[in-house]
Amino acid sequence: MEQHYIIDDSNFDMAGEASSSTKRTLTKLGVSPAIVKRVAIAMYEAEINAFIHGGGGEAFVDIDQDRVYIVIKDQGKGIPDLDLAMQEGWSTADEEVRKMGFGAGMGLPNIRKNTDELNIITAPGEGTEVQMTVRIE
Repeated sequence: MEQHYIIDDSNFDMAGEASSSTKRTLTKLGVSPAIVKRVAIAMYEAEINAFIHGGGGEAFVDIDQDRVYIVIKDQGKGIPDLDLAMQEGWSTADEEVRKMGFGAGMGLPNIRKNTDELNIITAPGEGTEVQMTVRIE
């Protein structure tokens, strides 16, 4: 089953809608709550990063009986130092974003913790693509 979502950076009320929809779909399919939670956390973190840092983007989800594969793409500034960005607490979020409760520097570490496979393709000025796989056991 494939799903596609637009991450609209102009509508904060819709931020997180793709991950919420995917969570509902997995629940309806009878996927275990522990796996649903891992997928929802990882996808939400990537989706919010695309919203806040990437100027919006797209989410692609492919669900089969063995795994959930998610790709979040944005056309933002890219991540200049991916190793640094993977460290807990590191963030480039501005003060406005922090006042909304985001920008604690846990997005990428939470994605890594909740996925079985993670690949991040990024370059300064070229945006970011986050590829995530969570196995369904």
